[in-house]
Amino acid sequence: MVVTLLVICAILFVALLLEDKLNIPSPLGLIGLSFITHYLFSGVPMITGDTEHFAALVLLLLPILLITDSFELTVADLKEHGLSLFYLAVIAVSLSVVMALLTADTLFGEYHLSTAAVIVLFAMVLATDPVSVVSIFSNFELPHRLKILAEGESLFNDATALIVFVFIGLYALEGGEITATYVTEISLVVVLGSAALGMSFGYIGLAVMKVTTNRIAELMIVIMVGYGAFELSEHFYMLLNLFGAHSHLHLSGILACIFATITLHHMMTKAVANDDLKLESEERELKVESNKEDTSANVISFMFSKIRATVEERDRHLRSKEDVQLLAIVANTILFVAMAEIINLDLLMKYSTEIIVMFLATTVIRALMMAKFAFITNQTTKMTNVNFRWWGVLTFAGIKGGLSIVMLMMIPANFEHLEMFKAIVIGVIMLSTFIYSGILLLIIGKNAEVFRQEKEEEAH
Repeated sequence: MVVTLLVICAILFVALLLEDKLNIPSPLGLIGLSFITHYLFSGVPMITGDTEHFAALVLLLLPILLITDSFELTVADLKEHGLSLFYLAVIAVSLSVVMALLTADTLFGEYHLSTAAVIVLFAMVLATDPVSVVSIFSNFELPHRLKILAEGESLFNDATALIVFVFIGLYALEGGEITATYVTEISLVVVLGSAALGMSFGYIGLAVMKVTTNRIAELMIVIMVGYGAFELSEHFYMLLNLFGAHSHLHLSGILACIFATITLHHMMTKAVANDDLKLESEERELKVESNKEDTSANVISFMFSKIRATVEERDRHLRSKEDVQLLAIVANTILFVAMAEIINLDLLMKYSTEIIVMFLATTVIRALMMAKFAFITNQTTKMTNVNFRWWGVLTFAGIKGGLSIVMLMMIPANFEHLEMFKAIVIGVIMLSTFIYSGILLLIIGKNAEVFRQEKEEEAH
């Protein structure tokens, strides 16, 4: 266990060093170093060992990653870009599934996949990884609107993909009938229910936060709010059963966690803004008092104490955000190290053709969806205009992540194509991590000056 901890710390250190010195995105460095370490040192460290335990690990660490990414969004951003994010995270994913159904026979005709199987397979490879996107973007000066579109889409895209996977794909795979009425009703119930539950947890967290001025205690509240909303939404049926509802309904833990964190972060951001205004006012008062001839040392000391208290409160909120980011970096490192352990190279080689076909198909589908989005945005003033450079960034920001493997573990063990699905999902995750990240770096690096100018124009 100590050796495992040392190796994880060493991998994270080298990955961050590569990011600082060579601008190699940390997720790319982490997964590369994890594989090198795993195969050079005969399987050391050992964290999970199989996909089932890896999925459990992802579920354990997923909320902290969601909390961190949700801290990058503000209510003002959601209001301004809500329509664009709705298209990217909901409409685009839905249309992608429709395109998958239309092309499935061409892509995987020899397997004779059912409609339910196609939905399950494509939902897994449509889920993206916001951690990788945020990490890459952090190395460059990019327009705020582009970052919000890419990072927000990655965040909410996971919730949509999971809803499609569980409430449509698995439901149909287990014999349920898919109708327009069912899809509409379950989508509204899950989305609205998750949002309401998440916001409720956020306000509960705010109420608890008022009783402490301890930074570590504040961090614990943030974590409990995110994890609490995630866990209760995933087991919502238990709450209903307590009141005699006898329901099997569970909501979206991802959405609930996102809304809980955004609610909490919104109020914390307002508190920081109020502290800044209060600090400016107190500094003005101090200047006025210090210029008076009859001002006593006690008055000056009192003014300094007020300013110090305001600064401490503001810094506490800001440092809580930094603490969460640190936890997320460590969690992400653990996930990538564990992922290296579950890769079965023989299985990937066996289904290499299917993996490449799926990777190319999902890339083309995503490129088309982003092109359609760019066309729509240029026809209306209610959405952020997307040019060709932005289209390239949005297309290759669709890096896949650990949530896909969580979905994989939810498929019934007796499903006849389970082995192939495992190979495809893991293979696409690997290809997208390296290829998409590399292309993103090329696009952003080549247009770095233009992006910097766009950022400056946006600020003015």
